[in-house]
Amino acid sequence: EAMSTNACAHIDAIASVKAEQRECEECVKIGGRWEHLRTCQECGATHCCDDSPNRHATQHARAARHPVIASAEVGERWLYCYPDDAFAEY
Repeated sequence: EAMSTNACAHIDAIASVKAEQRECEECVKIGGRWEHLRTCQECGATHCCDDSPNRHATQHARAARHPVIASAEVGERWLYCYPDDAFAEY
């Protein structure tokens, strides 16, 4: 079931949201800490948000050119597209 949020083409292309993991993959490797988690909708990798010291979600989005993240926080149901600066709840 597509979302058709009209937020942007990248978000509209998401058929089902990925957000299962409960830790930042990169912070775990370096013993870092995180505030909130975001899951890449292209590859399913979960990383820390921009309020976290290492900002791994943004780093991943830029390096991998994967545009859309979803909140991986319990009770939060939203998507964000980096290139279009678009936000959508689902």
